[in-house]
Amino acid sequence: MSQFFDELETRSPEARAADIAARLPAQVALAQGLSGYGKSLAGVTAAQITSVEDLAGLPVLRKSDLSAAQKKAPPFGGLTATGAAGFSHVFQSPGPIYEPGNTSHDWWRAGRFLAAAGIGAGDIVQNCFSYHLTPAGMMFESGARAVGAAVLPAGVGQTELQAQAAYDIGCTAYVGTPDYLKIILDKAEEMGLKLKFTKAAVGGGALFPSLRAEYKDRGIMCLQSYGTADLGTIAYETSAMEGMIVDEGVIVEIVRPGTGDPVAPGEVGEVVVTTLNPDYPLIRFATGDMSAVMEGTSPCGRSNMRIKGWMGRADQTTKIKGMFVRPEQVAAFVAKHSEIAKARVVATRQGEMDAMTVMVEAEGGDVAAYAKSVAEVLKLKGEIEIVAKGSLPNDGKVIEDLRSYE
Repeated sequence: MSQFFDELETRSPEARAADIAARLPAQVALAQGLSGYGKSLAGVTAAQITSVEDLAGLPVLRKSDLSAAQKKAPPFGGLTATGAAGFSHVFQSPGPIYEPGNTSHDWWRAGRFLAAAGIGAGDIVQNCFSYHLTPAGMMFESGARAVGAAVLPAGVGQTELQAQAAYDIGCTAYVGTPDYLKIILDKAEEMGLKLKFTKAAVGGGALFPSLRAEYKDRGIMCLQSYGTADLGTIAYETSAMEGMIVDEGVIVEIVRPGTGDPVAPGEVGEVVVTTLNPDYPLIRFATGDMSAVMEGTSPCGRSNMRIKGWMGRADQTTKIKGMFVRPEQVAAFVAKHSEIAKARVVATRQGEMDAMTVMVEAEGGDVAAYAKSVAEVLKLKGEIEIVAKGSLPNDGKVIEDLRSYE
């Protein structure tokens, strides 16, 4: 059953607005003093930025801006309050993009989501997010610590060992991508092991209704969250399963893609997030994700704004198997092979798992060599399909998502 993490979740809108009014000016002033923001916040009077409405007048910080800043001033582009040695961890996500991390006080705020999923003291969490380079594993490790749960730091792979460990230890909760839990459960059945999972907190990919229903049939309540490596948790589901509750540590705007202009409530637009984390004060950071505000409040008792969850990408960047695939990565793959005219990454579903096919326009070509390059550049394995030159549509797409989110 969903439980509250702290009293912030149920405070009045007036109390939340007052808290933002007290904290936001200092956050903007802090950002103004960082070299990575350059002239973008010049002339802004930080003391006058006290609400989400006031943020609309500030420029949007995009992933491309972050990448450019990091190339000029590695590793964090002059956007953090301290250098790399001042953090507990430094992570690398595809791009590459570097993210800082700290282990204190649930730095990524995953604990709030885990509490909503009913995870707490007495639970043993099998954490199947990666602990290597990318931050998801540590994000949820920190969250589990915040709610008093024990953790099996499982990561990804070695499924037979994972099933055996879950059985031997008596893991009660799963944390990881939506489809990997099914792989563990199926392997456990094959091995004749009855696992004790009753709760699952997932992210890093879409939780399809059919998969959620399958977990329910197996006695597991599965909820999902929405977050990024840069921002931590942005929003999360509760047992009410009516949209996602915006986390108390961020301010979310929905804007018209390609602009910083807020859209009307209920209209689909790009998610733009301002963090209230003084270690890494991202101001109006554009996620590239699409969503919409849900009017009203959740019946679960939490009073913050709700969004409808992930509704696609504002650009072609697509998350496949929990990893982002970006247009620039597809271009880098094509550049490695002079005989390739162009390529298109196609995301589909095979059963309850993500699948990726890379369609390559070339005369002949070496499938094995292309597969190796795809794994190196996109950090994912996929099927290679060689097609005749001129056969891919002339629509500018290099990444196509054919998965249904209904």
